[in-house]
Amino acid sequence: MKQIVILGPECTGKSTLAAQLAEHYNTVWCPEFAREYLLENGKDYTYEDLLNIAIGQIELEDTLLPGAKDFYFIDTDMYVMKVWCEVAFNNCHPYILKQIAARRYDLLFLCDIDLPWVQDGLREYPDIAMRQKIFKMYKDLLINSGSKWAIVSGSKAERLQTAISIIDTVLIKK
Repeated sequence: MKQIVILGPECTGKSTLAAQLAEHYNTVWCPEFAREYLLENGKDYTYEDLLNIAIGQIELEDTLLPGAKDFYFIDTDMYVMKVWCEVAFNNCHPYILKQIAARRYDLLFLCDIDLPWVQDGLREYPDIAMRQKIFKMYKDLLINSGSKWAIVSGSKAERLQTAISIIDTVLIKK
């Protein structure tokens, strides 16, 4: 089974793309744990909350994995948690760094910031300069990761078609 992570700054269509890809390939996907956590506990999070979110994300990812077939799409990984910790608190939990080192994925998609930013009550960074900075942080991590990765951009439909094309070319043996 191939595991594919969708990551990127907030409001870049990660959840939408993960759900669309899971539907296209008739499999399951792992949603972002942070959303439920923040809805339940409030958006005024602490550094310790980010550790709890990271642990919850890993547990959710591992719990849903057995239901996947051929492909498993994961909305958010420990790179997201690393960037979030560093942007919000200028620090990163060792647990997150250990998970980054231990986990390997077959492909990562970095969602571009070209979709309009929409406030949903949880999002924090509408400023384009900050969104560009965060996007660059992700890109730098991926460049140095040694993993296969690609940027997806454009409309939701264009992102989906780009991702499907890449998956079919890179991961499906012909």
